[in-house]
Amino acid sequence: MSAGPKPSPHPARRSVLRGSLAASAALALPALGGAAAPALALSGRPRAEWGVQAGDVTAHSGLVWVRSDRPARMVVETSATESFRNPTRWQGPLLGPGTDFTGTTRLRGLPPGEQIHYRVRLADPDDPRRTGEPVTGTFRTTPVKRGEGVKFLWSGDIAGQGWGINPDLGGYRIYEEMRKLNPDFFLCSGDNIYADGPIQASVTLPDGRVWRNITTEEKAKVAETLAEFRGNFRYNLLDDNLRRFNAQVPSIVQWDDHEVKNNWYPGQILTDDRYTEKDVDVLAARSLRAFGEYFPVSTLRKGDKDGRVYRVLRQGPLLDVFVLDMRTYRNANSPGRQTDDPVGILGAEQLAWLKRELKRSRAVWKVIASDMPLGLVVGDGATNFEAVAQGDPGAPLGRELQLAELLRHIKHERITGTLWLTADVHYTSAQHYDPSRAAFKDFAPFWEFVSGPLAAGGFPAVKLDGTFGPEQSFIKAPTRANVSPMESPQYFGEVDIDGGSGELTVRLRQEGGGVLFTKVLQPGRVGQ
Repeated sequence: MSAGPKPSPHPARRSVLRGSLAASAALALPALGGAAAPALALSGRPRAEWGVQAGDVTAHSGLVWVRSDRPARMVVETSATESFRNPTRWQGPLLGPGTDFTGTTRLRGLPPGEQIHYRVRLADPDDPRRTGEPVTGTFRTTPVKRGEGVKFLWSGDIAGQGWGINPDLGGYRIYEEMRKLNPDFFLCSGDNIYADGPIQASVTLPDGRVWRNITTEEKAKVAETLAEFRGNFRYNLLDDNLRRFNAQVPSIVQWDDHEVKNNWYPGQILTDDRYTEKDVDVLAARSLRAFGEYFPVSTLRKGDKDGRVYRVLRQGPLLDVFVLDMRTYRNANSPGRQTDDPVGILGAEQLAWLKRELKRSRAVWKVIASDMPLGLVVGDGATNFEAVAQGDPGAPLGRELQLAELLRHIKHERITGTLWLTADVHYTSAQHYDPSRAAFKDFAPFWEFVSGPLAAGGFPAVKLDGTFGPEQSFIKAPTRANVSPMESPQYFGEVDIDGGSGELTVRLRQEGGGVLFTKVLQPGRVGQ
């Protein structure tokens, strides 16, 4: 798949972004041959063919990511303008095989509420004068005054169920659609890759049409080695739509199960014949290392022994984003009928952190970014359950006990403006939870919004569990399993917070520009 002609200039964001950014992001497609490990002795200058990314941006800081084709020193320059007059220079890390030639540079002391233009140069470590062509990107730091609103998108589930980058369709076109909406950031709710899902060159659809995929060596089998996990994360960056998107829209990224294996939990020993490495903990450690190498995540830095995925990103006076990790600390999947469950889906330490940080938050809105839904019954085999709900509409049991504790805390501490965003189930829906309909009564009403997939198979809707009184205000889902993106639209969500009124508007969108459902929430309420 070639990058094709250079894209048209970026539309206005909060300030006008001109065409040089888009042209820089649309680099030539990285060569598939030799993509797994850059050669250590190459002629010419270092190249950054995989684009740039920014992530975990706050009022005064942000992370910038790049990958080189050989050993190189990462150098970042920032400026208030695209002309890069009087730039500030940041010396980044030396990129080498220990991180698969990726690197992240933290930018500090940035002005709040401003458009930051950056460019990354890769320098020959033996001759700093020999630098490759710069690659540019931009992001906006979060405001410190309430008057300016915040807009972001969320979704998840990329290259799943064998549906990869289809050159006949122009690749992941949904990223170009999202880019044109000019969000302040993108929240990826997990399943950034499908490490357990090989991608074949072609798939015949039920109607006889043929879906074609770009393929790589690392996507020919399930991921087990560190190199294979790295190759899975690298696969999506072959898409020029995604690289353009990354250059313009900073990310907040979390993970879920398919970064490792479907429905995994700590301590699991696999019986899947496709795997020679049966210890899920070994696979998870390798994936987490590659995850931290390929995404700019502030709590997963090289050499950080206490690295973790869960964190809070403060996006100004209107918004805090609480990123959860429902994988790393959970108990084993089970029928979920325990009357005592101190581990649950978050683990005791993460639950205590979340309760503490929610109470500390002074933001108008507290978005809880959950990698799994709450009241949707997600099964794991014939008798076990994968998420929180287990289908019993009565009093909380199993992992529901932990959720009940958290919801009780939110109510009793009078924490206002909470809502939950997630993906995972491969359709889009909106649920309102209310104690008047629930078996468990000691909580304030709240909303949960589901979106996705971005580039994966669509699946039928699952049942609701009545324990916390969910009522589905909207749902759009296929009627059969693993419907291809050629047959069914892909989904993403939009959140728009008004700087004046503080109103929060959620829009559930589908590929092609359509708004399927809109809900406006009022600020300052414990329940909605």
